Amino acid sequence: MKQPLPRKSLRGLCLFALLAAGQVLAQPATPQESACKGRIYLTFDTGSQSQAELIEQTLQRHHIKATFFLANEKTIHGDYSLDPGWAPLWKRLAGEGHAFGTHTFDHVYVIRDLPEGKIEVRPQFGAQAGKKLQWTPAQYCEEMKRVDQRFQELTGRKLDPLWRAPGGRLTPNLLKAGQACGYAHVAWAPAGFSGDELPSDKFPNEMLLKKALDGLKDGDIFLAHMGIWSRQDPWAPAVLEPLITGLEHKGFCFATLRDHPAYRHLFTVGKER
Repeated sequence: MKQPLPRKSLRGLCLFALLAAGQVLAQPATPQESACKGRIYLTFDTGSQSQAELIEQTLQRHHIKATFFLANEKTIHGDYSLDPGWAPLWKRLAGEGHAFGTHTFDHVYVIRDLPEGKIEVRPQFGAQAGKKLQWTPAQYCEEMKRVDQRFQELTGRKLDPLWRAPGGRLTPNLLKAGQACGYAHVAWAPAGFSGDELPSDKFPNEMLLKKALDGLKDGDIFLAHMGIWSRQDPWAPAVLEPLITGLEHKGFCFATLRDHPAYRHLFTVGKER
């Protein structure tokens, strides 16, 4: 039979265990985190969805979290990006820890401000596609929230309190409408414009990659799409991987907009949607 340890030894073991636990709890940041020379915020707007899986796989491979802005856009499969057939993608991305904002359900462009806070708009999709409409702030708010409602139906979770106006077009009335609806608008940095909407004969992928690698700096928000109909030489297959690798080699890390200094206050305790 083993002899019990004396009290002094027991006290010593307890102290050692407490110190060891404290070291575990207070572990320093990983070398990758501590070596960060800056942070880039990747954002992706819905589009033709031709590059959706490639984008997801690339982010997974690099353990990167991004922010997605969703509209119900026509896809290469003949359906729309917020149809039930896309639920598996959105569920996976939500489960992987990405952030999500509204891009208006029918990808509604603002044209101009009108009196009494109203705005003239033109939806790209839906029953009113291509028509000029006069909306109140409440109507625009309803349009933004349609994405939230559909996203909850598809994934079981809410959108984050973020939005991006289609084309990045803003007017004073539109900005106020978004704020009153509870959404903070997200634009992008000058160097953060991927150029994936531009004609590839005039703006080849090599040029766009170099521009981004040379210009992006700490805190910049980067914009790309999950597929563009008009670009002949797609951006994502040629640029996304070398862009991320190049930025990592420069010491940059990546995060969602939940961690961006301009937006993280929206995610403090008690402010979750």
